[in-house]
Order: sequence, then structure tokens, then C-alpha cells
Amino acid sequence: MRQLSGVPREVSNPFRAIPLDIPDGVTPTEFFNSPGNLRHLASENGLLRTEEDFLLYRKAIGHSNLFDTSIILDTSQKILDPLGRPVRRDQLTRREKFVFSRMTQVVFQYMLEKFPDPEEHLLLCGEASLDATWPLSKPGVPSIRMIHNHFMAFENEKLYNSPAAADDNPNLTDSGYHGLFLEYLSEVYQRFFEILDLDVLIPLEPDKARLKSTGYPQGLPSWEVRGGAEALNHGRFWDEYDMVLLGFLDFYRTLFSLIASNDARIPKNASYPDQIEDVLLFSNDFHSVARMLREQVLEDPLFANEIRWRPAYKQILYRDDSGRLIVTISQNSVGNAITELLGIVVKREVDEAAYARVEKSLVNKLLEARSRLIQFNLGSPIAGPSWPHGLFVPPK
Repeated sequence: MRQLSGVPREVSNPFRAIPLDIPDGVTPTEFFNSPGNLRHLASENGLLRTEEDFLLYRKAIGHSNLFDTSIILDTSQKILDPLGRPVRRDQLTRREKFVFSRMTQVVFQYMLEKFPDPEEHLLLCGEASLDATWPLSKPGVPSIRMIHNHFMAFENEKLYNSPAAADDNPNLTDSGYHGLFLEYLSEVYQRFFEILDLDVLIPLEPDKARLKSTGYPQGLPSWEVRGGAEALNHGRFWDEYDMVLLGFLDFYRTLFSLIASNDARIPKNASYPDQIEDVLLFSNDFHSVARMLREQVLEDPLFANEIRWRPAYKQILYRDDSGRLIVTISQNSVGNAITELLGIVVKREVDEAAYARVEKSLVNKLLEARSRLIQFNLGSPIAGPSWPHGLFVPPK
């Protein structure tokens, strides 16, 4: 029996506690970002690695036990400075970006084949980027500070039957300034993206991209993928996916530069400088929001610490209830995971018995996706403890 629809949901997801001892004097987030822990992640939950060091791995503490995996550019053993690793696609080499896009294409199309009914399953993949001003010790900071793409599937029935998330849940507020985007900047945000020369991505009105179960995303620019899954097989889609990111980076840098210095200028190396001047710098709403945020930073030390001065974003590709593939993008914030962009707050609970009941099915799907990547010459398998020979082995 379905409950109320169109409200953000809090979904419970069981996991098995990871037997790791965190050294005294180190916060969990600092430990999770350490080269030693990332090496442990690869050896315990790694599924596949490419020549470029892209790592496909199981999310041991995940969002969904139906399907949940990530691809990261694991440079942790080569680049020891966690702030020196790539965190966005525009920081990748041409070859790295090509491989990253192909891996995303293969895994997402596997998900579409495995879960073909959009009325039954919500599918999504997305990147959540951090920036250099994000404190490592901040609660809720994602544990891997490098570029990553997260793939997951949810049962729509579970979403409908999950309780509503609290209105003041911090994961739905973007540290206080998402509300300003919704209330004051939605129109100029949408208008700024109109400059993009898009053929595959069709602009949607914000309300037309919402999920029935959660009513999200809200107030964000969204685009339908013309041609659906077939479009992912062509480079033009991935070029336009990058254009959306470059447009967002221009918008973000212009706004936060104005907040930081009160100087209305076009950022260096802007991708769309004419549009910045025409739409943003001549928008009174744009300047009004910058003034409000600037005054709050000056008066409120807690809020000042929440501001991300360098671009931090979430960009996702998801399949909605009617089967459309949709792209959207938003600014990121502390504690705001990729699922919350679609109104899904995940409550993780240690429950070994519950996790054991679903682990075999989950791992087998991940191994199937891995086989697809290997078939298409995208990496070599890793023999994890739970799949030493490519088959699931229950933990002792």
C-alpha cells in the first residue's frame, strides 16, 4: 500500500560493520581519506581496475543493496596530497575523461537492462565533487576526495513506503544557501543555461523533471536525453554532459567571486564569458543574493565555515517514473549526498543478518557489470575476499 507521494523520503539501508580500527587522534573522515585506508578499500572491495587507475568497487556502506557501486580515479598511492587529486571531469586528461565516460556508459546501460521497468525502479548515476576549501574533519564530508561516479538502483515501492524525511534534515538544505537558489536565483540560473548549444539534451521546466515519490529535484535546471539509452552510445551526449558542467562552473565561480570580493567580474578561463556578463552580472537578483550571502558570511562564523569557495557540485543522470533519462546539476554542500538531490535521505543501519540476506544478489549483479566492462576492454578484474575467483563467497 503506497503512502503519501511527492515528499522527500528517509530510506533505511542495512550494512555490515567494517572491522577497521581508527587510530586515536584521527577523525573517521581523515582516516577514510588516508592512502592506507584507500589501499584497504581496493583490496577488500575492489572489483576492477583500468590502466588509468579507475577503480570499480563495492560500496560496503552504501545507499542501496539492490545495486550500488562506484568508479573512482584512485590516485591515492601516487598523489599523496588528498587536495592534489582530480575531483572534476574538467581536471582529467582527454584519455582519462574518455575512459571515465565509457565506463559510465557501460555500467548505466547494464542497469537499464537489469531493471527495465521505470515504474518499478529508480536508476541514477552521478558525480559529487569536493573542493579545496572543504575541511577534512567536517562531519558528513564524503570519505573519498577524488573524482567518482556513484551508480545505484532503488525500488520505487520502497520509496513510496518509506517515511517522509524531516523538513529540516540538513541533507536537504545545502547548508542554508540552497533555499536562496530556489527562492531568488532559479529564474536566472535557468536563463544562464539557455546559451548552451545542445542537440541531445532538451531543456525541461523544473517541475517537469520531478519524481512522483519525492517531488525532487526542485528548482534546478534539467534536461531530457533525446534518444534515451541509445544516446549514451554517442560522443555528442558526453560532450553536452560536459557543457552542462562547464556552464555550472561559470555560474558558481561568478557568484562566489562576487560574494568573496564584491567585485562583479568575469572569472578567468570562463567557458561562456558573454553569457556571464549579459545574464548574470546584469541581473539584480544575482547581486541581491550575493549581498545577502556576503553579509551573512561577515556576521556568522558558523555559516562562513560552510561556504565552499571553490566549485563543488553534484551532477546526475537518472531515469524517472516514465522512463525518461534526465540530467540535472546542483551545488554541493557538507553532508549532501548524491541521493538527496532526488529527495532521498539514506539512513544506514548496522544489521549483519539483513545485509547477509541480500549480499549474494548484490555482489552477483556487480560481478555481471564487471564482466561487461572487461568484455569491452575496460579494465582487469580484482579478486576480492568475497569474490576470489569471480564468484560470491559468503564471509566467514
